[in-house]
Amino acid sequence: MGSQYPPIEPYDAGMLDVGDGNLVYWEVCGNPAGRPALVVHGGPGSGCSPGARRWFDPDRYRVVLFDQRGCGRSTPHAGDHTTDLRHNTTDHLLADMELLREHLGIDRWLLYGASWGSTLALAYAERHPSRVSGIVLAGVTMTRRSDIDWLYRGVARFFPAEWERFRDALPPADRDGDLVAGYARLLADPDPTVRQRAADQWCAWEDAVISLESNGQPGAYGGRPPRARLALVRICSHYFAHGAWLDEGVLLRDAGRLAGIPGVLIHGRHDLGGPFDVAWELARAWPGAQLVPVTDSGHTGSDTLGRHLRGALDQFAAGQDGSSGAPT
Repeated sequence: MGSQYPPIEPYDAGMLDVGDGNLVYWEVCGNPAGRPALVVHGGPGSGCSPGARRWFDPDRYRVVLFDQRGCGRSTPHAGDHTTDLRHNTTDHLLADMELLREHLGIDRWLLYGASWGSTLALAYAERHPSRVSGIVLAGVTMTRRSDIDWLYRGVARFFPAEWERFRDALPPADRDGDLVAGYARLLADPDPTVRQRAADQWCAWEDAVISLESNGQPGAYGGRPPRARLALVRICSHYFAHGAWLDEGVLLRDAGRLAGIPGVLIHGRHDLGGPFDVAWELARAWPGAQLVPVTDSGHTGSDTLGRHLRGALDQFAAGQDGSSGAPT
């Protein structure tokens, strides 16, 4: 996507001990005296990329990025099948974010999240509203069980052959039940061939769902290096099999807690995996949120979506506080 600032390198980085044997990688770039902002990456299990730094004006933002437990440069890595995921839940990630904020001496920060990152950013803001100065979300998700069921079953009406291959990669006993839980079991199999085949089939399905996005990023899932791909699928199936440990609909139900926090929701109308009505419902329930529909974008974005994203972040940076900096 276009409209990004030039590449930038971190001026500080480290590994934060968050307990349970986990070390979380973090980095900071931009202006040390700038407006604090946190990048909350997607997946879950994608890890941060250098490109995420480039949405922020480096002269006006102090940008913090981190790799959530088990992925990216955090350790232990879920690409190693012996890595225990019991201490990798939404509550753990929210606690990690708070620990990172305290570690860096930040009072309040703006949150930018995309896809799963929007779910995690919303959960954090509803738990710690006094610590959030603004929110920008792209590819809005709330990771309700109904959303998960749509992504791994409902959207099959658009890709019936691809979905049959996704379903039939499971043992017969798992094909009529919770497909995500079935994949989580395959990814815990002691046989590396079984694990690899499951990860490949999962990514093939995810790539099918985004395959009609002519302005997006084809092969965004299957094109990852093998270790990163395995970590992504292990963590995704682990989270989605448990409904992300969120009460059904809680983020929408508690959206009133976001009152006073300005937000911009940027969502592609051609997002088949995360339909537009998810963002629309959230915008209606969140006082002060602005919904930006993008007609040429799906889940993986477009140049138009990128321009809206940079514009929202630029306008937040121009404000003296969260409310006056909200885009109009």
